[in-house]
Amino acid sequence: MRSLYCIWALLLLLTGPAVAGQAATAQSSPAVPPATVAPSAGGAPRTFVIFLRGSAIGREELTVATDSTGFTLTAQARIGAPVNIVTRRAEARYRSDWSPESLVIDGTVNAAEVSVRTTFKDGSAVSVGTDSGAPVAVTQAINAQTFALPSLFFTAPEALGRKLAAGGDTSGEFRAFLAPGVDVAFRVRASGTERMQTGTSTFEVRSYELAFANASGELIVNLATDINGALVRLSVPAQSIEIVREDVATATARTQIYSNSGDEAVMIPAAGFNLGATLTRPRAGQQTGQLSAALPARLPAVVLLSGSGAGDRDGYAAGIPILGQLAGAIADAGFVAVRYDKRGSGQSGGRSESVTLSDYAEDARAVVNWLAKRKDIDPKRISIVGHSEGAWVALLTAAREKRIAAVALLAAPAATGAELVLEQQRRALDLLNAPPAEREEKIALQRKIQAAVLSGTGWEGVPPALRRQADIPWFQSLLAYNPATVVDDVRQPMLFVHGQLDRQVPIEHLETIADLARRTSKSKSVEVVSVIGINHLLVPAVTGEVTEYSTLTDRNISRDVTGAITAWLTKTHAVIK
Repeated sequence: MRSLYCIWALLLLLTGPAVAGQAATAQSSPAVPPATVAPSAGGAPRTFVIFLRGSAIGREELTVATDSTGFTLTAQARIGAPVNIVTRRAEARYRSDWSPESLVIDGTVNAAEVSVRTTFKDGSAVSVGTDSGAPVAVTQAINAQTFALPSLFFTAPEALGRKLAAGGDTSGEFRAFLAPGVDVAFRVRASGTERMQTGTSTFEVRSYELAFANASGELIVNLATDINGALVRLSVPAQSIEIVREDVATATARTQIYSNSGDEAVMIPAAGFNLGATLTRPRAGQQTGQLSAALPARLPAVVLLSGSGAGDRDGYAAGIPILGQLAGAIADAGFVAVRYDKRGSGQSGGRSESVTLSDYAEDARAVVNWLAKRKDIDPKRISIVGHSEGAWVALLTAAREKRIAAVALLAAPAATGAELVLEQQRRALDLLNAPPAEREEKIALQRKIQAAVLSGTGWEGVPPALRRQADIPWFQSLLAYNPATVVDDVRQPMLFVHGQLDRQVPIEHLETIADLARRTSKSKSVEVVSVIGINHLLVPAVTGEVTEYSTLTDRNISRDVTGAITAWLTKTHAVIK
């Protein structure tokens, strides 16, 4: 079973002895090729794209047929390097009580023939056939909850999805039959409901986090289905493997986390690719809480930029859709709000692995210029609001783009990027109560890595894994960023808003960067708002520490924050001619 087992070793990182060493009984009878099974009738085929490390390596076509006795999954696939699979036929048959009845695998792995049939009966799985020219004859004991998840059948987890959607108990242990002699336990560790968006259409998705038993610890596999249990997406994050339904695999699909009543999905042209975005319009009669008969023909607009931890348009951080909530509050104040997926994320094109803060600023400029050309937007009243790293990008964008009327900066760092990273690492070490020697060692390593990133030399002694994480254009641009040199060129009115409990970018940064703006920028208006009891995520907190994020009970952005932003935007836009 060399071919079948090695593929699942790749996909699930499962380790263990060869099939001969498993708790299985080899049959003395000669191997018999699998019987030919007639195609099942009914069910339109669905195509799935298989990705490895973000690159599409092949496709699999799945058909599901259901009758009174159970259902049958049938698939054909062609997968390229490094897996090199051709699946002529993969078929899993289940009885109506979700117990497996038979499994057929027929194809090639690296040009080696694999042809195996397994029948499940009376607590045993009997497999016969050939694998890479070697005969297969294996009998093994199985659990009634076994699901056939073999190699050469990437979409087989549809069976599990359908059972879970039918209301099966998810609290117990399940078994996965991966190949003859390879049977492992897994459990449903978490489940939930979210929405997917393809183009402008949305549908409900049920998500499950599966934990597979593994010699080196549990391996997490994420399963997403539609409301009927049909497979939508399967991912193995540890191996950067995804099996995605073809329509969802396109750049026009995304998981929708948060929505406002005035949301409209749009695509915005950028430099050689599109940015997937959401435009939130104000509703008549809802502006700043005042009744209004109708909206103006041309509305002011605000572009929202998220921090470094969020690539999606909703600015999702620690379970809080920061930009999604800001967009709703800004729209209620009478503005059109635009938020978008960062390049290389969600529905946006472009390459995330080569992006820099300067590139992010150019994307923001593209959004501003797109808004300025719309007939429903006042081109003289387009502002930009950035949170954390997004505040730095907002400053860069405002310095380059004269069409921007005003800039609001939320939790903006005053230090250089290199200084900020060291400051945050020291804070993390404080929370861990690290011994002085360990603390100094880690700080010294961090300094060495940062110097190497900025200079391109001096990587000797840095662990390769750390270099791979750090030696990327985005981190280099972050370390090199100096707000003092950017603020000089900003002419627009500026608002700085900061939570007094912010521990990621402490409150001391607020007056430093605001004073810098007052002294060196060309702006004639710099205003400052500090909000009591608010953390870096702009929500109420007790300590403000990162370690508190998972326990926060109020996950709504403070009205003191949104009120300060919208009041300032309203006042500032009112005087723009």
